[in-house]
Amino acid sequence: MFFRLIADNFTRRPRRKFLTAAALSLGMAVATAALSVSLDVGDRLSEEFKSLGANLVVTPEADSLPLEIGGVDFRPANSGAYLPESDLPKIKSIFWHNNVIAFAPIVESRVAVEASDPRGLHERLEPNTPLIGTWSQRQVSMPDGTSFETGIEKTNPWWHVRGRWFYDSAQECVIGTNLGKRKGLKVGDTVSIFKRRLLVPPEKVDLTDLKAALAKIFKPKASPPNPTPDPAKTEVEVNEEFVLHDELVVTGILSSGDAEDDAIIVPMQIAQNITNKPGQYRKLYVSALTKPEDDFARRDPKTMKPDELERWSCSPYVSSIAYSIKQILPGSDVRVIRRVADGEGKILTRVRTLLWLVTFASLLAAALAVGASSAASVIERRTEIGLMKALGAGSGTVGWLLAAEQLLLAFVGGCAGYALGLLLARFLGTKIFGVPPAPSLLVLGVILVLAAAVTLLGSALPLRRAARFDPAPILRGE
Repeated sequence: MFFRLIADNFTRRPRRKFLTAAALSLGMAVATAALSVSLDVGDRLSEEFKSLGANLVVTPEADSLPLEIGGVDFRPANSGAYLPESDLPKIKSIFWHNNVIAFAPIVESRVAVEASDPRGLHERLEPNTPLIGTWSQRQVSMPDGTSFETGIEKTNPWWHVRGRWFYDSAQECVIGTNLGKRKGLKVGDTVSIFKRRLLVPPEKVDLTDLKAALAKIFKPKASPPNPTPDPAKTEVEVNEEFVLHDELVVTGILSSGDAEDDAIIVPMQIAQNITNKPGQYRKLYVSALTKPEDDFARRDPKTMKPDELERWSCSPYVSSIAYSIKQILPGSDVRVIRRVADGEGKILTRVRTLLWLVTFASLLAAALAVGASSAASVIERRTEIGLMKALGAGSGTVGWLLAAEQLLLAFVGGCAGYALGLLLARFLGTKIFGVPPAPSLLVLGVILVLAAAVTLLGSALPLRRAARFDPAPILRGE
């Protein structure tokens, strides 16, 4: 009988029921979209922040003392110790190995660079050009027998190359756009790399013959007479010399918007030979998929209790991944690139705060709409409620009957709102991140609970008033 009364009352006054269900559905739709995007926004932001490049940098622990200002490391790039390249496959053996997207070792030096044309050697030789050795596309053999493709293309995706990257085993290079403009180089040209070598003790060089040779090369139609030798003016003391090391073919022009635009980027092995550091690297960039950091993530693991350390280690924070890498790379110092990690955390916090505010506003609006509809329904059914009480129904029975009707309305409105919210979440996810969030049964359960809570909260005062009706005045028509 109880369920029959509920079903009968639910089909009466369809217009009012429809308006109440519509208001509830709209509120639940906004809540569904906000919750779906909120659950997905962390992973999507991590995917988007991959375009910012590496978020970890590994350097030798025996290096000079750290000097960081505003998150920027001011230590000399080519000073200190080196780390063995053979240890790099161990990075994919840490607990969060699936989160390590890519890594690329770096060796830096200073060389002289010139187009392979002897006529330019005198006027355009640049004796202090930055040289960067790294991997472009390297297949790294893992301890389990598999291979992992990595390189600077994946750790520094904002480096745009016009042409193509060099092959790691070829005599090729990529040059910065500023260096290419100064040298007049383009894709397909050949450049000569001169290695700097100190002369101990310094040597004296007679420039007389060199002057005559250069005058003959640059002025073939008007050769001046040989200058008269003057030891006071033609002899100079030289404490270094440049020795031709390699001739490389330019395969691409790099545009990074940073100091690399003035550098030449070469395969790792060439840079190691120039620095006399075979099988070693100076710096390592690591790009990892991480969870945005919160206050707990920024705590020092040395101050944590065992259970806190376990929870921290089992969360893919950038700091916990850095801690794991440091454990498996002996003699290394792993630091977080804060401009990437902090930016991700701040943006995620703001986006989630906005989504929660929108969700709260939609639920409040739905509760007010349900409350107004419920109050009007109670007033209209005043005579019916009085008759039920006159026939022996108690206040609790009347209250449960009206509450059950509202809960049935909440179930219908919640299901309709969930379906509508999925469409809204798909639209928002596609517009913001390019990928719609996946439907979740967890969100459906949460929405149904919220719909029931909002309905009961909005109907609480009208239902309380209905349960306290005195049947005598109502039946007398007062």
